[in-house]
This record gives sequence, C-alpha cells and structure tokens, in this order.
Amino acid sequence: MTPFLSAAAALSALNVLFLVALGVVWARNYWAFRTPLTLGLLGFAVVLAVENLVALSFLFSMGMLYTGSAAAQQAVLAMRALQFVAILFLTAVSMR
Repeated sequence: MTPFLSAAAALSALNVLFLVALGVVWARNYWAFRTPLTLGLLGFAVVLAVENLVALSFLFSMGMLYTGSAAAQQAVLAMRALQFVAILFLTAVSMR
C-alpha cells in the first residue's frame, strides 16, 4: 500500500472513531429530546460510518483500484482529509 493510501486508510479509521462518538452523543440527545433533528444527525453518523468502513474495506482488499494513478491516490487522500476536517468540526461543536 502506498503512503497516500495508508494515510487515507488512517483518516477513514479516525473518521469512524469520531462518528461513533458523535453517534453516542446524538443517540443520547435523541432519547432525551425526541426531536427529528437529532434522529437525522444519528442517521447521518451511521451512514457516514458505514461509508468509511466500506472505504477501508476497499483500501485494504482492493488497493489495486487506485494503484494505477498517483493522481487518484492523492484525490482519495484529499477527500478523506476534507471529510476528517468536517467531522472534526462537528465533533468539536457537538461535544460542548
């Protein structure tokens, strides 16, 4: 696995960890307040966590999809990094 794909895999794993934390917070909020917004946020966390787990599966089992192009590897890393920053902002705001 190339350094770009290794970094992308690490970011996907971090994304899953942060999404689990967010899911716990949002699930507690849903049980306390029963608002559609918190249920929507919980659904968002679940779907995005599943997407990151699928991405990890592809990165480890089918890395050859990205090996032909360094540009594709950099794009995958950039998208994972942007997603990580967005989830980090959500986590910081939700944990207050």
